[in-house]
Amino acid sequence: MELTAAHWMYLIGTCIIILTMLLRQNVVVPSIIVTFLVGWIFTGSLTTGLQSIFNASLVAAGELFNIFLIITIMTALLHSLKSLGTDKQMITPFQRVMKNGHISFWTLIFVTYAISLFFWPTPAVPLVGALLIPVAIRAGLPPVGAAIAISLAGQGMALSSDYVIQIAPTLTATAAGVSVGAVADRAFVLSIITGIVAIVIAYLTLRKQILPPSNEHLTNWEKLDQSEEQLDETAETLDTQKSKYSLLFAILVPLTFLIIIGYMFLAKFSDIIPSVEGGTGAALIGGASALLLIAASMFKNPRTSLDNVSNNIIKGFLFAFKAMGPVIPIAGFFFIGSGELSGRILGITEGDSPTFLFDLVVAGQQFIPESAFISGFGILLIGIITGLDGSGFSGLPLVGSLSGALGNSVGVAPETLSAIGQMGSIWVGGGTLIAWSSLVAVAGFAKVPVMELVRKSFVPVMVGLILSTLIGLWIF
Repeated sequence: MELTAAHWMYLIGTCIIILTMLLRQNVVVPSIIVTFLVGWIFTGSLTTGLQSIFNASLVAAGELFNIFLIITIMTALLHSLKSLGTDKQMITPFQRVMKNGHISFWTLIFVTYAISLFFWPTPAVPLVGALLIPVAIRAGLPPVGAAIAISLAGQGMALSSDYVIQIAPTLTATAAGVSVGAVADRAFVLSIITGIVAIVIAYLTLRKQILPPSNEHLTNWEKLDQSEEQLDETAETLDTQKSKYSLLFAILVPLTFLIIIGYMFLAKFSDIIPSVEGGTGAALIGGASALLLIAASMFKNPRTSLDNVSNNIIKGFLFAFKAMGPVIPIAGFFFIGSGELSGRILGITEGDSPTFLFDLVVAGQQFIPESAFISGFGILLIGIITGLDGSGFSGLPLVGSLSGALGNSVGVAPETLSAIGQMGSIWVGGGTLIAWSSLVAVAGFAKVPVMELVRKSFVPVMVGLILSTLIGLWIF
């Protein structure tokens, strides 16, 4: 087919965004500019080009608002639980288990993964860092070992699948035009494979550094400098009065989530109840969390509960837009390459909507080797590159769009390619290999140099990603 100037502009824009990521710069401005240029060139109207900037972000916001809402509710719930002291109560039993450095390493893995799966790693890091890292260090685990455990389990294994809240698979699947549930299932399997491989390798390299338990380890560690900002975060985590209802909610909240997981499991693997997938599952979690939020506020103080719920939801929205807001204009640019959404952005009827990305893939198909192996690792590499911005999420629309366009032509399911790209983007950019990502918070709480943490995580993570990609291409 014949490519137009708008097609070439879209291709140039994609390359500019990738290059900007490689240079460790923010890609929001390039995304806005190339969206304007594509709209202007395709329609020949400067006015439409200007409108496409707004429409692209508006369409992206509409497609992704469910993501913002679930982040808001889960963050609000966590604030409410903190006011009761429930967050500490849920952690306390594990402190008694951490008798030596080896057990401490695996306990940190388990606790961080569980919390991150339901609340994301952002709240998990200060909670686990403030309450469990000192216990682990006293038990003989070196500080860098504690940091690696938290980053690989939270920012790596839990965040890369995002199987409960399903924000990451929704971003990827929406751009690819495939089922969210299918991408989430594949991403979950790949995240477990990557995580197990990376964690086992990391443990084997650390085990000789684990020492016998001693209070001296903790004393020496506490002498290390910590920035004022990190001290404030630690104080904020610890400065909560324990409520008499903290134990009740420490049991109720995990039990509620376990029941929902059981329900979703039965829905997926049996005919007893209707299937629950994608946004339906997230809505179920969000609705239950909203009721828990109200209940926790009522038990804390019935007279101020209405204001407390409202304030916590506001905090949730602030966090959601701070964390995910930059993704909107980026997603808007990649959505303009989709035939399903480009018409709404450019103000064109659906039948005449351009499919820039698909057309580029078709035109270049003769140069693309029809190899599942090359395609899988190519998408993985693109995911890794997009993760260099330190977010892990901003590149998901790109890997999703490419996976949807490439999948059928190379003989690999688009859902599989999407999950592979998601692994590369989030494992690298989500906070395991990028020093300017949230990994710096993990390093801060463990009081270790962030670059040391990156170096020690590099080989385990890369081996895990390579093996999970090979296995994914084989079994899916």
